[in-house]
Amino acid sequence: MQRRKVTLKLYPNAAQAARLEAWTRLHCELYNAALEERIDAWRKARKSISYDERQNVLPQIKADRPELNELGSHALQQTLRRLDLAFQSFFRRVKAGQTPGFPRFKAAKRFAGFA
Repeated sequence: MQRRKVTLKLYPNAAQAARLEAWTRLHCELYNAALEERIDAWRKARKSISYDERQNVLPQIKADRPELNELGSHALQQTLRRLDLAFQSFFRRVKAGQTPGFPRFKAAKRFAGFA
């Protein structure tokens, strides 16, 4: 089964654009927080945090940060999946002997969007 990626061009008004920017910032914050948690867990305890572990904590994160409830669970899961994919690609490149390129923290302006 092939999956297709569909990209739509939006033409939002000012209020919609502000809302989309706020959503992008929230996704970026989630991505960066999950990345920081994975780095800290490895440095302090040599423990790797998987996507499944982060996904299971997502309801608690949404309870602590009610503004994330507006985004929906599927979109937040996709953001966590994006980070997991970045780590999988990093370890694949390390194993292959290529230049690895460790996953980086992302600024909201450089965050490529969300699902």
